[in-house]
Amino acid sequence: MLIIFNNEVTKILRIQYPIIQAPMAGGVTTSKLVAEVSNSGGLGMVGAGYMTSSQIQEQAREIKKLTSNFFGINLFVPNEFHVTDHELKTANQLLKPFREKLHIQDTDDVEIPDYKKVVETFHDQVKVIIEEKIPVCSFTFGIPSREIIHELKQHRIIVLGTATTVKEAIEIEKSGMDMVVVQGSEAGGHRGNFLEDHQESQIGLFSLIPQVVDNVSIPVISAGGIMDGRGLMASICLGAKGVQMGTAFLTCIESGASEIHKEEVLHTPEDQTIMTRSFSGKWARGIKNRFILDMQKSEESLPKFPVQNTLTKGIRKAATVQKNHEYMSLWSGQSPRLAKKQTVKSLIESIVEESTLILSNK
Repeated sequence: MLIIFNNEVTKILRIQYPIIQAPMAGGVTTSKLVAEVSNSGGLGMVGAGYMTSSQIQEQAREIKKLTSNFFGINLFVPNEFHVTDHELKTANQLLKPFREKLHIQDTDDVEIPDYKKVVETFHDQVKVIIEEKIPVCSFTFGIPSREIIHELKQHRIIVLGTATTVKEAIEIEKSGMDMVVVQGSEAGGHRGNFLEDHQESQIGLFSLIPQVVDNVSIPVISAGGIMDGRGLMASICLGAKGVQMGTAFLTCIESGASEIHKEEVLHTPEDQTIMTRSFSGKWARGIKNRFILDMQKSEESLPKFPVQNTLTKGIRKAATVQKNHEYMSLWSGQSPRLAKKQTVKSLIESIVEESTLILSNK
């Protein structure tokens, strides 16, 4: 193993290589994907933001049958939200043409999320992570209470936070978390910002890494547009101790992403990803399509996450079934040209091989 890979992150997470598979929620992180990453020397992560505690328990037990190595689970920290009848009516009117286009029936029975229930679900999720003795737990969209962090650490669970600015990274360290994932603006999917607004959190990864490294003492993991050994080595040169990769694993054979999603990523140039809150009510990076472009002029008025996410669920599901990429949330980072259709094992081996060649100047 390369000496450069033998660091705090690999020691604490008990992994061979400082490579973490990003916890992509919504079904991408199948048990097979997570276990294969862990079996290949990285850290597999379950994106459990939308899962119930019983679903988390079921998948955790499934993964344990496939690997004896460390793996982790990621949760969304609940952020208070409110929605008015006017906002709901306006959003439904905007979404009506898309529902008609996809032949979706009346949506009166859609259950609008309730903040208290979201918080209850979050606490149930944390509880099952402790019960199942999951080795690693990471958080996105904020910092959980000190009590939750303390309880997880009492059970020897390694805790990671997600930051998009130096200020957020400092707060994560103050909270007692063990490591911080710094998410650059290149990252696909939802932004992990929680102190700053959308615009203030759009810092490029290679500007963000050294500034965070200079201001915190906990290990820094870089995320956003990293697809190969070059990205890993560049991150390490800037002071990161490891990388978290999403899009690179999304197109892997073991990924649970739909085939149409994988194909869109594999055939998209770098200038065709865009920031949008039209699908979920929270800013996220995905591949430009008809839904995003048509909703662009109205997206600032849409309900917050998770309300908008619930309202568009039927559209996204129908579009996937109908193989209509124009109305799917096709999350992707800014380096889609580097994505490949390959196995997890092949991806990790190629990252390690390329890193070795860079170190030996070949």
